[in-house]
Amino acid sequence: MLKAEDVFRPGAFPEYTYVSRTSALSGLTYEFRLNQAIKVSGFLTSLVGPSKMGKTILCEKVIGLENIVEISGADFDDKTDFWKLAAAKVGLSYEGQFTSEKSIPESGNKYFKKETFALTKDKIIDYYKENDLVLVIDDFHYAPEARRMQIAQQLKDAIRRGFKTIVVSLPHRADEAIRQNADLSGRLSLINMDPWEVKDLEEIAKIGFAQLGISIDDQIAAQIAVESLSSPQLMQYICLNICTILEMKGEDCRVIEPEILETAYRYTTANFEYGEVVSLIRKGPNTRGKSRNKFRTRKGQDYDIYELIVKSIAENPPIMQLKFEEVKDRIYKLIADGCEKPKPQAMKDSLVKLHELLTVKEDIFKVLEWKDGVLYILDPLFLFYLRWGVRENV
Repeated sequence: MLKAEDVFRPGAFPEYTYVSRTSALSGLTYEFRLNQAIKVSGFLTSLVGPSKMGKTILCEKVIGLENIVEISGADFDDKTDFWKLAAAKVGLSYEGQFTSEKSIPESGNKYFKKETFALTKDKIIDYYKENDLVLVIDDFHYAPEARRMQIAQQLKDAIRRGFKTIVVSLPHRADEAIRQNADLSGRLSLINMDPWEVKDLEEIAKIGFAQLGISIDDQIAAQIAVESLSSPQLMQYICLNICTILEMKGEDCRVIEPEILETAYRYTTANFEYGEVVSLIRKGPNTRGKSRNKFRTRKGQDYDIYELIVKSIAENPPIMQLKFEEVKDRIYKLIADGCEKPKPQAMKDSLVKLHELLTVKEDIFKVLEWKDGVLYILDPLFLFYLRWGVRENV
């Protein structure tokens, strides 16, 4: 008999709840497009899509986990050797020493000599080809900008030799090193993954709960899908926690009632480590001893501009990217009638400073980006935490 953790797997390949999607632009499934792309010799595949949207799962589905060698952009710093890392990921010794036995010609006496070796790029490429391996560079945007350009240059020659590579990155971000590289012009297979639609996320719940013999109404499945913020991973999390609640109620409880949804959302955030991230954003950059202006909200609390930004992001409806006018409108709706509101330019300046503050922090803090007048929420789990894991409400 299947268990809930077998069916709903937010951190692993969803064997029982995998949902295939079709690209709105091409009308082809993403599985077909990726399979097609990696079969084209001499081409680099660029896979672009929002965070937590199943890009890695798609690679596992098409290529097979045993044939994937995964590297993260976060693995690179300014000194990382690309080929050394590619070798290490498959257990190859990139460089080292060995002892060889030598003979003296005149006497025939034996002696031992230590020698050094270093793998060549060609031998690493051959190893990948012989073992039918595909290098997947996930979170390419996390690599330093200069290194991204160098990696693109390294890949240019490698793909011509049959080295299969998929570069995975977020939209609107660091894939320029790949897409705008003149050396790779005409040698790219570009796959843009659309955000998940509610109807596709609903299928995860319907298929999964049917496997477990649990009844779920279409409307409830749709509500969960909306809160999942286009993330199949988050949908899997929520469904798994619904099962946990049903188990706590007793074995005979096989129907999902709408009353348990909020509890399931709260349970889902229990293991999300965004507390420090939220605190940093609320605090904002160092004021150097100066106090910020406070604004009175409809519920009687006084908040500065950074606290208002946090509150506005968490408002309904949950959206992963907000134009400036949308951010401004959300903030103004939080302010009490007749009270002072922050100036638009002050809001824009604060968003710039917030972007700068988060950019230099560790990866977990890189949850927001302000670019070209749009506030991007990069991590759906972070937004979900803001909505359901933060107890304080305006």
